[in-house]
Order: sequence, then structure tokens, then C-alpha cells
Amino acid sequence: MYRSLRQLLGKDYPLFLRQRREQGKQSHDRHKAQRQGRNNQFGTSNLGEHVDRLLAKAVITTAQHYDAGSIAIPKLDNIREILQAEIQSKAEQKAPGSVEGQKRYTRQYKSSIHKWSYGRLLDQISSKAAQAGLVIEAVKQPWQKTAGEMAKAVAVAAYESRQAIVS
Repeated sequence: MYRSLRQLLGKDYPLFLRQRREQGKQSHDRHKAQRQGRNNQFGTSNLGEHVDRLLAKAVITTAQHYDAGSIAIPKLDNIREILQAEIQSKAEQKAPGSVEGQKRYTRQYKSSIHKWSYGRLLDQISSKAAQAGLVIEAVKQPWQKTAGEMAKAVAVAAYESRQAIVS
């Protein structure tokens, strides 16, 4: 069952937005400090970890609501290569024939997707699932165009993986 961040976090969604703003500001401040040759080590708040815990709790609550026996999560093996190929493909579509335009799009897109600690979030989900007695199934994520399609593909891949083991 696919749920958006807004649906999962509900009234806590503004915390996620605040965390994103803080990340963007820190990234900008770090960039300015680097260009000026100053110290660029800035402390971070624990807001990201708190948001991850809230998301993990919401995922587990949703799974329990639907009496799920397991939670399928994507394996992050080779994620860099998969993302690089996908980003390059999108860049070629957005700026056909313009190498500079493709580079600009690639830089902007990479900066937007690398702001989330998926590993940390998956660790939180795994920890909360173990406490709730739910099994975690990590499967290779087939690439799809939308988040909903990706969620469905992960669930189907987990089911097919389970069926292959039974046979």
C-alpha cells in the first residue's frame, strides 16, 4: 500500500518541511564557506533522525492496520549506478543535444535527491518492525516512473521472491 510522505506524517509533515529547509540552508552556508576558504563543518540538528523515527512508526502502524505479515523495502545495492543511468536518461530528454544543459540538470537533480538518508530510514523501519514482530523483505527495486509504481513493484518483487523460495 503506497502512502505519500504527507499521508504518513500527517500533522508532523511541517517537521519534514522544516528539516528540508534546514538542510538547504546548511548546504548553502557550507558552499559559501568553502568558496571563501573558511571552516565549513557545521553541526546538524537531530531533526532528520526524529523525522525518520516518525516515518518508521507510521509505516509500521500502516502495516499493522492492514494486518501485513511483512514489509517490503528496496535493496539499495548499486543504487548509485541505477540513479546515474536514470538521471542521465532524464537529462537527455530535458536538454536534447545540449551537453551543458544536461550537466546543469544532472547537478540540480542530484542535489535534490541526495538530501535523504535512506539507509538511516530503512534502519529505523527495520528496528521498529522487529519490535512489532513484522518481517522485513529487502528486494531489488525495479525502476518505475512514479513513487506509487515503484512501491507496487517492490511489493510484487517481494511476493515473487517469496514464491520462488516456496517452489
